[in-house]
Amino acid sequence: MAALWTLSLLLSASLLGCLAVTSPDGSPLPHNLPPSLGTNSSDGSLSVDLPMALRVFSMDYHHVQAPFEIVLWIMLASLAKLGFHWSGRVPAVVPESCVLIMVGLLVGGVIYGVRHSAPPTLSADAFFLFLLPPIVLDAGYFLPGRLFFENLGTILWYAVLGTLWNVLGIGLSLYGVCLLAQSSLGDVSLLHCLLFGSLIAAVDPVAVLSVFQEMQVNEQLHILVFGESLLNDAVTVVLYKLFESFLRLPSVSGLDVLLGGCRVVVVGIGGLCVGLFFGLLAALTSRFTSRAQVIAPLFVFLYSYLSYLTSEMLHLSGIMAIVTCAATMKQYVEANVSERSNTSIQYFLKMWSSVSETLIFIFLGVSTIQDIHMWSWPFVCSTLLLCLIWRATGVLLLTAFVNKLRRNAVTFRDQFIIAYGGLRGAICFSLVFLIDDFPKKRLFITTTIVVILFTVFVQGMTIKPLVELLYVKRKKRALPTLSEEIHSRLIDHLVAGIEDVVGYWGQHYWKDKFEQFNKKYLRRFLIRNDRQASSSILRVYQELERREQRGVEEEAPPIVDPRSQGRPLLPEEMESIRRILSRNLQNFNNKQTPAYSRHTLHQDTSVDRTRKPLYRHQSLGERYSYNTITHFQGEDGGLSEPQRVRTGLSRSHTVCSISPRSTLLDSSVSAGPAQTRSTDPKAAREDLVSPRHQETVERAARKHLSFVLENEKQQ
Repeated sequence: MAALWTLSLLLSASLLGCLAVTSPDGSPLPHNLPPSLGTNSSDGSLSVDLPMALRVFSMDYHHVQAPFEIVLWIMLASLAKLGFHWSGRVPAVVPESCVLIMVGLLVGGVIYGVRHSAPPTLSADAFFLFLLPPIVLDAGYFLPGRLFFENLGTILWYAVLGTLWNVLGIGLSLYGVCLLAQSSLGDVSLLHCLLFGSLIAAVDPVAVLSVFQEMQVNEQLHILVFGESLLNDAVTVVLYKLFESFLRLPSVSGLDVLLGGCRVVVVGIGGLCVGLFFGLLAALTSRFTSRAQVIAPLFVFLYSYLSYLTSEMLHLSGIMAIVTCAATMKQYVEANVSERSNTSIQYFLKMWSSVSETLIFIFLGVSTIQDIHMWSWPFVCSTLLLCLIWRATGVLLLTAFVNKLRRNAVTFRDQFIIAYGGLRGAICFSLVFLIDDFPKKRLFITTTIVVILFTVFVQGMTIKPLVELLYVKRKKRALPTLSEEIHSRLIDHLVAGIEDVVGYWGQHYWKDKFEQFNKKYLRRFLIRNDRQASSSILRVYQELERREQRGVEEEAPPIVDPRSQGRPLLPEEMESIRRILSRNLQNFNNKQTPAYSRHTLHQDTSVDRTRKPLYRHQSLGERYSYNTITHFQGEDGGLSEPQRVRTGLSRSHTVCSISPRSTLLDSSVSAGPAQTRSTDPKAAREDLVSPRHQETVERAARKHLSFVLENEKQQ
């Protein structure tokens, strides 16, 4: 552990040395000129002559400055992440994002103290073009499709209407605060407040995912927060650009507002279409990679990144494009490429997104050390309070309406976690630097940094204890078995059939239609013939195998069945259970049950439905108690109708246990009146209900019980 932090300090010192080579304004210092200068040109200008002797050692740092510093930053971020996971109990208390921000604050403070100037900041272009795409690609490629599409309506409800609620609420409320504090905030306009509200309402998926993955919350809560934060970014970026364009106009009319609403829809749907196009193109390309499996994973990254860049070039939603591209091509690419290529794709995506997350949080800390801050207590405190209030009220109001349409209602505990989990991150920080210069831009930057640090440190560190305190349902660690997957698909087909019969076009109906279209057209066109699964069960099995290869089950502790803690069964107990089961199975197989259909539901009463009683394990008290059922037969060997009804009632309420002891009693009781029963059934029935007969039966039972007890005492 100490060695890791020592290496981190050494890398920080190396970064300081590298940054010292550059001038304070960022321009490289001139190279050291050789001592011999001459006039080699005709115009008399100075030029560098060739050295007089061969140099054994020389250094040219400016030739490798950019890649060298990038490698050092990545190495510092990786060592900080490694040190966090080897820091004992720290990961159980402090989220990883908090530790990385603290490392960035430390490095930024050291750089500022040595150079007496602001450390390097993370530019918006570097964030949106290089660091954000790997994170969103990883989230889209490993998106749980079933959960996402089952909760798509709720996710869109939170992401679109919830974001609009937060943006308008925070922006209008802050404008009211600026009107109340005219002396210090009088020069902030309504559009500036709405612009700031659009960027501060962005829930960062980096911060949310890093915290919720550590907590292992239940699937429904995780997909709601994850999906809302993922689509929330697309909405906030579009709204930010919309308000930014409004600020650049001389005046805003009603037509401009209407066109702005249309632009939001076009940007979202356009990004969706671009991602769908490149996803299908990537799937089609992977079909022809059988002879060059080495480059198969490369197409996944190239087409995904190309969809993001194309959307940004067309001023569409790049986040929507890359998520759609990843979710579209996943099932077809996994079917076309080999298992080794699938493993390479999965590990490279995880590694790439992890490095990007680490760099983002470290640069958040480094960029905080600046000399451009402006403080205003009313504005900063009001922003913090309004972010919490408007998000909480939005979640409660929207969920109250959504629960009326959902089968599985979102509980109040989950609503509290959704409202409390609105963490801000690098998206807010990157957007605030893109604001055009105006007098209060530094105040916006300072407020954004305060909100990010408060949500990540205070809310991020307290959300784990709150989850445990509220007993929020956690995620089931074990992966679903093949039987569970098959039964869930059976239920899906059953519900889809019910919806088709009743004429209701629900999500199961459309899901079944898409599966038919996918099986009939898309899979045949996008997947090679030798990779076509002959059975749907085989496809389910292959999907489960891929999940196991991802190593998800390695993170879960072994599941111990509490029933296995009991004592093992004795051999005689096992033999008794085996004998009872075999006898019951034999009797069940010998039972004759008439077949029937929906057209003949009533069984034939003429069929003799008598059956042998099932054997069951007797306790000590039951071993000495029995019920005797006497069957009276006529001359033809059959039963009359009243006798059959009485016998059926007796058989339905009693269980006859055949044992050697009961056999002895039956023979002793039935020996006397055997001839009477065979000659006169009416007299036998009267003898059965007579007090003399009941007294005889009770006396024989008591005598047999005393005989059995004496034998057990002697043994």
